[in-house]
Amino acid sequence: MTYTQTTPDHDAADRADDGEDVARVLQPDGSRVPDAVLDPWIADLSPHELRALHRDMVLTRRVDAEGVALQRQGQLALWAPCRGQEAVQIGTAHALAAGDFVFPSYREHGVLLARGAQPADFVLAWRGEEHSAFDHTSINTAPPQIIIGAQSLHATGWAMGAQRDGSSDVAIAYFGDGATSQGDVNEAMVFASSFRAPVVFVCSNNQWAISEPVTVQAKFPIAGRAPGFGIPSLRIDGNDVLACVAAMRWALDRARRGEGPAFLEAVTYRMGPHTTSDDPSRYRTAEEVEHWAGRDPISRFEAYLCAEGVLDDSGLAEVAAAADALAGQVRAACIGATTRAAETIFDHVYAEPHAPLAAQRAAYMDYLSGFVAEDAR
Repeated sequence: MTYTQTTPDHDAADRADDGEDVARVLQPDGSRVPDAVLDPWIADLSPHELRALHRDMVLTRRVDAEGVALQRQGQLALWAPCRGQEAVQIGTAHALAAGDFVFPSYREHGVLLARGAQPADFVLAWRGEEHSAFDHTSINTAPPQIIIGAQSLHATGWAMGAQRDGSSDVAIAYFGDGATSQGDVNEAMVFASSFRAPVVFVCSNNQWAISEPVTVQAKFPIAGRAPGFGIPSLRIDGNDVLACVAAMRWALDRARRGEGPAFLEAVTYRMGPHTTSDDPSRYRTAEEVEHWAGRDPISRFEAYLCAEGVLDDSGLAEVAAAADALAGQVRAACIGATTRAAETIFDHVYAEPHAPLAAQRAAYMDYLSGFVAEDAR
């Protein structure tokens, strides 16, 4: 199963990606449409599993909104919003097995939540209190990577190790469209293809790499690149959670059977800024944002679930209450956090203390004491 590039249309390549040339099973209005490739992979989803997908999407959006609010109030140093990308994060994460290992970027708050990380803990990384604020070994999820695309190499290396151990577990690398211009991602795909590593590359194409549109760095759909490395790919509607579940199940199945890596391009949209230090109104139009607001992944899925009788008003109210409660826990944890003394940054650099580290600590303490002297004046 491979993405096929059509005859080049250079005029079309320069236009914004409207998300139409994708595989999906849910239309923006929530109506169900058949897809011969995706349908078999979601035929067994139970009402309970469908409600769980919806619940985690709503919880992710609420935690994300709280992260933005806390940063605006000075409680967090920075936050990378994921509003609008809940479907690709929750849909793909729900398809994973416990033994699979996730290598996320800094925007995958929903993936962390779905894997079992506690939002009240991992927001503290954005306050500078902790490195990742969760035990990566207990939930098989690496700390979010800030260096663009580097996690793709980590995922491929882990997958090659699992392959040599005879494990059926799969590595998953999450990154954005901007990361596909980085050498790390391309190098990871070379190794993954050459060694048939059990790794799935998930590209969340949210249309913007900070202030640069995807059409500048990718004249044609990103999914079309993977076959050049010998990696099959799918280009899916990243705002359709069922399509995301199906595509990930397909990719995982072939990886577990020893058929090697797969590449998923989930076409979605970053509704907010790149981070809370960014002003997206400087580089994109209100009309573009409004267009994508009409493709909202949560309202789309809610319309489908309600039409199918899987979700009703009481269920919606229950999820909303759970989201508010979780946001309250995040806020309480953040506001109640105690910042450790600055010199503790040296505490866990090495397993054992040694003279050069002690000298660095002493030099740093001298540096900090200079600020105290200035304040005293």
